[in-house]
Amino acid sequence: GLIFYDTKVTVMNRVLNATVQRTADHAAPEITLDPLEIVGGEIRASENSYFCQAARQLGCVPSSQLCVKLASGGDPTYAFNIRFTGEEVHGTSGSFRHFLWQVCKELQSSSLSLLLLCPSSAVNKNKGKYILTPSPITYAEEQLFHFFGQLLGIAIRADVPLPLDLLPSFWKTLVGEPLDPDVDLQEADILTYNYVKKFENVGPCPCPLQISDETELEALCAEIASQHLATESPDCPNKPCCKFTYLSLTGEEVELCPRGRHIPVGWENKDVYAAAIRSLRMRELQTPECMTAVRAGLGSIIPLQLLTTLTPLEMELRTCGLPYINLEFLKAHTMYQVGLMETDQHIEFFWSALEMFTQEELCKFIKFACNQERIPFTCPCKDGGPDTAHVPPYPMKIAPPDGAAG
Repeated sequence: GLIFYDTKVTVMNRVLNATVQRTADHAAPEITLDPLEIVGGEIRASENSYFCQAARQLGCVPSSQLCVKLASGGDPTYAFNIRFTGEEVHGTSGSFRHFLWQVCKELQSSSLSLLLLCPSSAVNKNKGKYILTPSPITYAEEQLFHFFGQLLGIAIRADVPLPLDLLPSFWKTLVGEPLDPDVDLQEADILTYNYVKKFENVGPCPCPLQISDETELEALCAEIASQHLATESPDCPNKPCCKFTYLSLTGEEVELCPRGRHIPVGWENKDVYAAAIRSLRMRELQTPECMTAVRAGLGSIIPLQLLTTLTPLEMELRTCGLPYINLEFLKAHTMYQVGLMETDQHIEFFWSALEMFTQEELCKFIKFACNQERIPFTCPCKDGGPDTAHVPPYPMKIAPPDGAAG
């Protein structure tokens, strides 16, 4: 935390350019995607998604072939080229960016099960934020998580920010920072957090009239039991009974200790129960098996040692950029071609029209102009000098009309 983000990025970029493995004399690997597989925006089966089509084809390519120099100026070098069946696309840039955008949409939809909408989303906290799906993984899923990690590295080398909305707990685990049992649980699953807190705060009061606490604990147990397929307590048939089980993030009932289904929750063990729920959720947020695969994939594209200098937020910025468009920054990185000036009336109209756009409309404009929704918010260009080094998609170019009239 003592080093400026820009300084870290400069060091990181130097290391990335020093660890290039595919040089200019090697042809880029090429994959072929069939857009008809996902026609109508609905993916019939997950293996037809761009993500799985690409994972299958790139699985046979050595990762060294994907380690290219950082994208800069002109027509940049990307990790691989994409050919769309039946479509004539000129240049490699547009189709590559479109692919990354489409893949992020797939990852954050129900068609792939690698990411899970965080439960807090349901009560309008961290709406639309995702976490890795915590469940035992098959070999095939492990390969997909590995490819997901590779994509993060590929996007960093290409400097194309991915429109992914992941909870901070994902980035913390990725850079190897411990999770906070209070903050991260609350961010991911506020309902479970509130239950745990209530269990910890119900205490026997010193006065003999501790009915209120008994009732409170009973009500709390009844509330949790009603979520599960509740079993009734043997001594009082109509009262639901809460056992040492809890629902996992994927909705399955989990025993919190050996024979947990047979252990009722009461005064003497309520704190143990609360602690067990908390540690279940923390384990699910860390998802060691999935995260190991993601880190292995990322490590095949960029040196993992780089992550030790980055905070979780900086890693997110480097990979996903900012989810909003800064118009001033865009204006500063715009070029006017042949005979056009910033003071021309239609150029002024253009910028004032963009100023009226909502962020959502601006993202659509950016997607229309350069096939990606987010743009890097740092650019290593020397302002206006002849040796200006720009990061694609900068600079934005505005050209005069093709025809003489207009």
